[in-house]
Amino acid sequence: MHFTHLHVHSAFSPNWGIHSPATLCAAAKAAGMTRLALTDRNGMYGIPCFLEAAQKAGIAPLIGAEAVSGSQRAVLLARNQDGYANLCRLLSALHDPQPFDLAVALATWREGLYILSDNAAVLGRLAEQSREGLFVETSPGHRMEQAMFLARRLGLPPVATSRAVFLQNADIKTHRVLRAIAGNTTLSRLSAETCAGPADFLRAETDLKAAFPHYPEALENAARIADNCQTNWDFSATIFPRFRGLADQQASTLLERRAHEGAIRRYGEMNTKIAARLSKELTIIRDKGFAHYFLVVQELAKRSPRTCGRGSAAASLVAYCLGITHVDPLRYNLFFERFLNKGRIDPPDIDIDFPWDERDAVLDFAFQRYGNQRAAMVANQVGFKSRGALREVAKVFGMPADEIKTITRRLSSHWSIQRGTKAMDSHPLFRGESLSSDWQDILAIATRLNGQLRHLSQHCGGLVIVPDDIRQYVPTEVSAKGRPLIQWEKDQTEAAGLVKIDILGNRSLAVIRDALTAVHHHTGNNIDYRNWQPLTDAKTRALLCSGDTIGCFYIESPATRQLLKKMWGNRPMPDEDTLFEHLVMASSIIRPAANNVIREFVARMHGKPWHHLHPLLEPILDETYGLAVYQEQITQIAMALSGFSASEGDRLRKIISKKDKGKTLDDYRQRFMQGGNRNGISAAVLKKIWQQVLSFAGYSFCKPHSASYALVSCKAAWLKANHPAEFMAAVISNGGGYYTPLGYLSEARRMGLHILTPDINTSDRAYRGKDRDLRIGLMQIAAVAQATIEVILNERRKNGPFSDYENFLWRLPHLPVADIKQLIKAGCFDALEGSEQRPGLIWRLLQLQRGPATAADTLFVTEPEPPPVLPPYDAVTLQTQELETLGMPVGSHPLVPYAEAIRSSGAVPAAELSRWIGRHITLVGWWVTGKPVRTVKGQPMEFVTFEDATALFDATFFPAAYARFCRNFGRSRPYLIKGVVDEEFGVATINVMWLGFLDEQGKTLSKQNVAMRRL
Repeated sequence: MHFTHLHVHSAFSPNWGIHSPATLCAAAKAAGMTRLALTDRNGMYGIPCFLEAAQKAGIAPLIGAEAVSGSQRAVLLARNQDGYANLCRLLSALHDPQPFDLAVALATWREGLYILSDNAAVLGRLAEQSREGLFVETSPGHRMEQAMFLARRLGLPPVATSRAVFLQNADIKTHRVLRAIAGNTTLSRLSAETCAGPADFLRAETDLKAAFPHYPEALENAARIADNCQTNWDFSATIFPRFRGLADQQASTLLERRAHEGAIRRYGEMNTKIAARLSKELTIIRDKGFAHYFLVVQELAKRSPRTCGRGSAAASLVAYCLGITHVDPLRYNLFFERFLNKGRIDPPDIDIDFPWDERDAVLDFAFQRYGNQRAAMVANQVGFKSRGALREVAKVFGMPADEIKTITRRLSSHWSIQRGTKAMDSHPLFRGESLSSDWQDILAIATRLNGQLRHLSQHCGGLVIVPDDIRQYVPTEVSAKGRPLIQWEKDQTEAAGLVKIDILGNRSLAVIRDALTAVHHHTGNNIDYRNWQPLTDAKTRALLCSGDTIGCFYIESPATRQLLKKMWGNRPMPDEDTLFEHLVMASSIIRPAANNVIREFVARMHGKPWHHLHPLLEPILDETYGLAVYQEQITQIAMALSGFSASEGDRLRKIISKKDKGKTLDDYRQRFMQGGNRNGISAAVLKKIWQQVLSFAGYSFCKPHSASYALVSCKAAWLKANHPAEFMAAVISNGGGYYTPLGYLSEARRMGLHILTPDINTSDRAYRGKDRDLRIGLMQIAAVAQATIEVILNERRKNGPFSDYENFLWRLPHLPVADIKQLIKAGCFDALEGSEQRPGLIWRLLQLQRGPATAADTLFVTEPEPPPVLPPYDAVTLQTQELETLGMPVGSHPLVPYAEAIRSSGAVPAAELSRWIGRHITLVGWWVTGKPVRTVKGQPMEFVTFEDATALFDATFFPAAYARFCRNFGRSRPYLIKGVVDEEFGVATINVMWLGFLDEQGKTLSKQNVAMRRL
């Protein structure tokens, strides 16, 4: 018999393990072992990853866990499927907020488990019940003599383990850092009892034999246990939810009826094309057992009238007829096989976006409907990332907080945990910086923490529903919101056959909802969201073609706005379908801006000659100008040229998108070449097509997903084109957009809207827009409690507007004094009293404040005394108060105070940029946003968007300019920018040669003046 490691920890042991399951399997294989157990602490966080890694390494996997609760501990190994289910149930109970006793829990759920422990209380309690499956664990470095004594006393067999955590000596320090972080202490104060022992290595069998010279039976028992544990684990079976207790045939019949009824609603008739597509899809859905899943998803989608069903499921006509998705898959030629095909093994999921503030209510409904036993949320497995890792390691090294903050702030987002110190050495932001040896050590360890599991958090919307009990498939924990949370993240969830439903929050859907509500309130116009066709409106099409899409979902980034301008700049306005198809292409190709593909795409749009590499590509790539733009085009190319089935082509797509391709991708390449050769296609052509397929990896969406997003973009664009005030108010109120509130207010000014400051009688909590006015909401005022805002609004609704400041104080005497001060400074009483009265209002507030310091927020309202004569605040003070309370200048564009300085600088208005192509010019701008990138040679550079009072403009800082000026980026000050105006496809940008600041007097700082003269 060969020894098998039965107690092994991976990086999926939170704040304990070091190595990935793949690394551990490879190490075991290298040591000549054929089997390996994974027993992570208090969880099965990495079991699907472990099974995949074991298969690749040729290792037979044993599934287990180490359960640790207080002073009790035991290693639990699943002998069979029943043992696996009991292990899941026990670990779920361990993480439940209710009191937990490991011995009691094991007495309930020990069936099908081997139990290894050196804890006398646990073993003694269980031995009274039965000795079957009980072993005393004995390990080098862990009081082996006491363990053997316990075995003799209880009459239980010993079993040898090495409690493996380490593979090399350097792992010990990394482990100690993890334990110090977990204990919120420093390395100098870390106790040995809280760490793994120095002997806890994945040892070779010969080493273990040497460690057990007097107890060979302990090694033999380890081998016997491994012999009796199941290793042929199969998680390939798909576990579907069950809709309202229906049998499979009943669910299929109900789904078919609803799909046909939905088709009549969507199309008004049932023709042969619709019937054929429905029949094909329903047959596959029935054969795959997906009917229940579709019915469950439809039930959830109906919880809101405004949804966006997206992902590959949007290619399904059944989903469209059920109202789950809203893009017509027939009209836009969407490829159903990307979502579901006969040969697909892994279960696809359906993603549905809800307005972000409605998502929790939908999840609450799901848990009410299916219960906590059958439903659970998917986890996010939170690990160490970049600055956070560095910060945590520095803390346990005992570095001062100020020093940690200085270093991490300097690193910003440009350093990643994977890049280590090399990124610092080469990056202009770090030039001239030298780190002490301690910090070098800290950086090295922080780099090693990549991939270590810290804790779970709730996935933004992944929901799993099973027909029976979720806890027999995977252990659960309890999220901060009190919902059950499985221990696996989304990829492992899918790998284990659990079908998830993504219930996601989308702020733009809330923007559309709120804007439509305001439009209905102001105009009486009521728009049917589900059947809305926004592109029939010429103003909307013009807005999209112009790229003036700030605020519009998914197409508001500088890169996407530029792309839209390049696509349509000098071309005639397209019709509805043409524009939508091209918007779908843009939504896919822009992610994450594959510039060489984008440039070629636009050139072909503008008439550049091109041809297909082979005639068989024509029906696949004709709509995208001969370029692969959508993910499913990989599948279609492989099917058309090389005879792949739909499932094989989809598998190729998935392999290409993965980082770890290895030999599998080469196998597919050979099959692609051989299949193409059988079809008479030359090797040279096949090689070119294969390279295009490979270059496609990682930057695109599937067409159904892009189409779903594009439809939301069009609805947002319709609102911006037709009801700009209501739309911009909803954009700012819902937050989460690409730009800051100041950026959106600047856009509103460029659209001709009037920005109105907060007002105690007319402002709501949120921003409000009507006609050409945009009123800032009370939510924008810093440090005013939400409760205060609600009290004001409730009083106003109940008893009408406030007549003056004194009336406000009499009616609301219990509001916090600090909140009232902020309201005054924000100008909320200016309409009632005038801004010149602000000093007097604050004086009156202080006059009424009474009581000791503990009651400093209490007002004693009396008859007002005549205030002293107080001079009004000057313009500078008013502006300071505006910045203090609202966080931005709102009375005018932030560059207005610098008007004289701008004139003196000779700056060109941004709106006239296109008149200066190829020339050196000066611009003055306010920072809006930036996007750091790297060149093909790995050099850092950045694309930055500025604005002046006339327009936005985009600036490019190539590596040389970036190296000189990157330390000045992101400031809320007026920038002076010098450079050359470039033009591509009618879009002008500035190639920056020099960057400086403008002060209030219109003078640049002296050092920058010297640089300007040199320029």
